[in-house]
Amino acid sequence: MATHVAVLKGGWSNEREVSLNSGAQCAEALRNAGYRVTEIDVGRDIARVLAEVKPDVAFNALHGRFGEDGLIQGLLEIQGIPYTHSGVLASALAMDKHQAKVMFKAAGVPVTDHVIASRDEIARSHVMAPPYVVKPYNDGSSVNVFIVKDGQEHPPQEILRSDWQGDEDLMVERFIPGRELTCAVMGGVALGVIEIDTDLAFYNYEAKYETGGSRHVLPAPVSPKIYEKVQKMSLKAHAALGCRGVTRSDFRYDPRGGDDGELVCLEINTQPGMTKTSLVPELAAHAGHSFEQLVSWIVEDASCNR
Repeated sequence: MATHVAVLKGGWSNEREVSLNSGAQCAEALRNAGYRVTEIDVGRDIARVLAEVKPDVAFNALHGRFGEDGLIQGLLEIQGIPYTHSGVLASALAMDKHQAKVMFKAAGVPVTDHVIASRDEIARSHVMAPPYVVKPYNDGSSVNVFIVKDGQEHPPQEILRSDWQGDEDLMVERFIPGRELTCAVMGGVALGVIEIDTDLAFYNYEAKYETGGSRHVLPAPVSPKIYEKVQKMSLKAHAALGCRGVTRSDFRYDPRGGDDGELVCLEINTQPGMTKTSLVPELAAHAGHSFEQLVSWIVEDASCNR
């Protein structure tokens, strides 16, 4: 059993604040479970800091770029520090939504049509017929996401603003109306399925992280066939990218699309949020795992060569 855990949190992605929250709560739970914990607000000197701290395991509570895209995983591999969640390749593939969709489609996981285009192209004219969604293809937490509704005359002009923080290229994908479903995989086992309901325009940053921003219905009130299909597709997505530890796959379900409706996988999260409003702790609790048991399991699952 590992005894000294370094919880990596913060960083410098646009998900820094969420990561600080996730990391703090995971660190508290690990201390309550009996681990010695060092919390590290990750900066670009992280290699030196880890060499000084000398943890048995790195609990990766970083979200977004550098922490979730394979880069910190590569550094931990170089330093020989066992770490949690997915490895270098799986993390990089999952963060790149285009590449992940290619892998999902090959594995039989349904995805929606999409194109990658520049901000200028997208703002100039519709690159696909509305309704569609404009979003980063390599970022998370629903930052810089725009929904273009059916009949909307112009594409979103906000993406041309002078203080734009994102990349020049964005993903445009067909909008799937209906319901938001999500399912976690823990150690190769699919947990329950949650339906996410929100009064906001969609499941955006505020809906995800502000108290009362969304409502989680567990188990999701869908047919047993769709419930099981979401679990099956979550396992397939997890395996298709070679993920490890805990992941969470997000889906859209349109019940109007025929007998079974249309179910598509939007993305897989290799390091899901671990805040009070996060979905994975709720799914784990539904399966009988307390928050302390969940984070302890994640630590004991850690390794190199993931």
